[in-house]
Amino acid sequence: MNVSYRWLSDYIDLSGISAQQLAEMMTRGGIEIDSVPSRNAGVTGVVVGYVKKREKHPDADKLSVCTVDAGTGEDLQIVCGAPNVGADMKVPVAVVGAKLPGGLNIKRAKLRGVESQGMICSARELGINDKLLPKEQQEGILVLPPDTEIGRDILDVLALDDSILELDLTPNRSDCLSMLGVAYEVSALTGRPLNLPEPAKDIFAASDSTADYVKVSISAPDHCSLYTARYIKGVQVAPAPQWMQNRLIAAGIRPINNIVDITNYVMLEYGQPLHAFDGGKVAGGRIDVRLAKANETLVTLDDQERKLELQMLVIADAEKAIGLAGVMGGANSEVSADTTDIILESAKFDGSTIRRTSRQLGLRSEASARFEKEVDYGRVRAALDRAAGLIARYAQGLVTEGVAEAEISAPESAVIELSLSRVNGMLGTELSSLEIKTILSRLQFEVEVGGDGVWKVTVPSRRTDITRDVDLVEEIARLHGYDEIPTTLIEGTTTAGSLTRPQSIRRELRAILTGAGVHEAISYSVTSLPRTALFAELSAGAKPIALAMPMSEERSVLRTTLIPSLLESAAYNLSRKNGDIALFEIGNVYHTDEETLTRLPHEKPRAALLLAGNRRTAAWNRTAESVDFYDAKGILEKVFERLGLSDRISYKAAQPTGFHPGRTAAIVLRTERGDETIGYVGQAHPETQREFDLPDTYVAEFELDPVYEYANSLIEYRTLPRYPAIERDIAVVVDRGVSGGDLTAAISASAGELLESVKVFDVYMGERIGNDKKSVALALVYRHGERTLTDEEVGEAHSRVLAELEQTYGAELRK
Repeated sequence: MNVSYRWLSDYIDLSGISAQQLAEMMTRGGIEIDSVPSRNAGVTGVVVGYVKKREKHPDADKLSVCTVDAGTGEDLQIVCGAPNVGADMKVPVAVVGAKLPGGLNIKRAKLRGVESQGMICSARELGINDKLLPKEQQEGILVLPPDTEIGRDILDVLALDDSILELDLTPNRSDCLSMLGVAYEVSALTGRPLNLPEPAKDIFAASDSTADYVKVSISAPDHCSLYTARYIKGVQVAPAPQWMQNRLIAAGIRPINNIVDITNYVMLEYGQPLHAFDGGKVAGGRIDVRLAKANETLVTLDDQERKLELQMLVIADAEKAIGLAGVMGGANSEVSADTTDIILESAKFDGSTIRRTSRQLGLRSEASARFEKEVDYGRVRAALDRAAGLIARYAQGLVTEGVAEAEISAPESAVIELSLSRVNGMLGTELSSLEIKTILSRLQFEVEVGGDGVWKVTVPSRRTDITRDVDLVEEIARLHGYDEIPTTLIEGTTTAGSLTRPQSIRRELRAILTGAGVHEAISYSVTSLPRTALFAELSAGAKPIALAMPMSEERSVLRTTLIPSLLESAAYNLSRKNGDIALFEIGNVYHTDEETLTRLPHEKPRAALLLAGNRRTAAWNRTAESVDFYDAKGILEKVFERLGLSDRISYKAAQPTGFHPGRTAAIVLRTERGDETIGYVGQAHPETQREFDLPDTYVAEFELDPVYEYANSLIEYRTLPRYPAIERDIAVVVDRGVSGGDLTAAISASAGELLESVKVFDVYMGERIGNDKKSVALALVYRHGERTLTDEEVGEAHSRVLAELEQTYGAELRK
């Protein structure tokens, strides 16, 4: 926001405070000022001149000899090369002795034998950015309005004796995106009273009613809470007065014509964007605020055709869209030189709606910058009246009686409770009640003192950033002066910072997986609808949650499982010749059982793993080895062992959707509630691999909430064994449906405390033992920690094992 010091002084007395001092004061008060450039780039001695006569130079085709009255008492002869100079013009004249930007000193000179007693100046020669001038003024000399006083200093005429305060605003201080907002701020900092403009009261044509010309409605109540309009007849489109053009240029806005310039001027003054429609181009005199229709387009004022999305808010007449609400008007309703009647708009649009529209179309404007930060509801009507009064004065318009408006709801003023002890306790100060009330009154906040010593502070609608008592404390602190707040020691109980249990476990999990050579991936939390159906059991029947404003079709719903994201990452790596892939991700998935959300979805923390390619590459003395199911399972076993869950975790054959039906296991956790399947590990289904163009790929995913509940990451140390172990190997023939995990679990349960370990070391299936049978060889290790075992003890335990296997699974010792 660029704030003219000269313009600001219209609203508050700044005598005795220079622009630089004001910038320092505002910066110390919390509104940072980046710089304070002067509008005068080094101009002295330039006045308004009147070209009485223009004649062709006798010896140069492109030069003119002008007779100019510069208010000095005698006419000046000036040679000028500008093609647009002519008689009866008011122009800037640099008289002899004047200085211009760039160190140019004006002296008497002869140009092609003709004496020149000064210089007629262009805007660029005066140090003005000609890109900000009306298009007709960007070439040649600067032509001033006919009523400009001859001999008047050009610094005063063009308001170049001014400084600009360049505000670097934080998003919460949208109130300072207006001259009045800055004036309120300066008034609070200085304690000086405000002199605010009042919309004109006598601007109406008594015989006409606005309702006879325009009616408004709101068909998108969630996106617009107030829409107001005035109808103004008989306007004369012409240049805006010079003083208004000066202020627009100082703010970085190019003047166009009096109607558009007045809407921009009021936007800068009130912070409320306005728009003027050509009343003759609004079909049916109807204005409706609605969402765009399917395949609807609009040519905006920049002559670009915009394809509108269904969630974009538009202003429409009875037939078509005539403007992008809060962003830019349509070319089909633009005010032109032929316009006689206008419909003037002022509204309160939803900030997030305007922000999305602006971002999607890549179309930023001064209006959208204000709407997306939320404008002041209380200024919507005031700004409309202010602009109508200026149009009546400077465009000779007749404003019809009344306002056409539609209102959905008006916000209530925020009332916040605050106490003296709360303020001083937070700031470490000893401010009195009177000092605090004085500060709040300087901010124009109403204060009601309660009998219990608690104040009820009513916050004006312009300060939408004030919502809690701590916000009020911050306001008191900055106006009291940060330098005045003493340094105090921290009081009260303190708590040492630490990680929560889930944070600690996630950190440990990352350390284990990265130590195993797996790289962490961080992927999008949004995916495509088909991806959510790939692993149905992991999604647990969750309904896809569609985004209201998706970036693309591939990123249109929240993910319900992590594995598809890892598959996409693997495919991305593989297409770039990175064939050996080991990835994991720890993140949330989003589940709901609702088709249409009425409550927040359940965010479930999960961990996922993906392996593809080789576990080791080929070398001169070895062949390459591809990863398999047991690599993925082995990493999980290491994870659960380190988290103290080995005794609770088991694996059971499973055939979930999206996995290979013969190379997949469910991860089962034993809990007090019974066995719970917390995830799956296995090979991706061949069809899934083909979809992603991947080789054999092994994946796993499991819930973290149960892990948080039962994990015990404390390391338990045991003494090294001093006594020998006794090993027994057995091979049993069982049905093919019996898993090795079932056998080892049965052995562990029946062998007793002497069993140190049991593991499967061979599986045989063939004709020699039958088509429906298999032979499983297991190695059992028995050991006692405090003495040497006897053959009788081991034999007894081993007999129990064989009896249990025979009774439970019909196992027979293989002979």
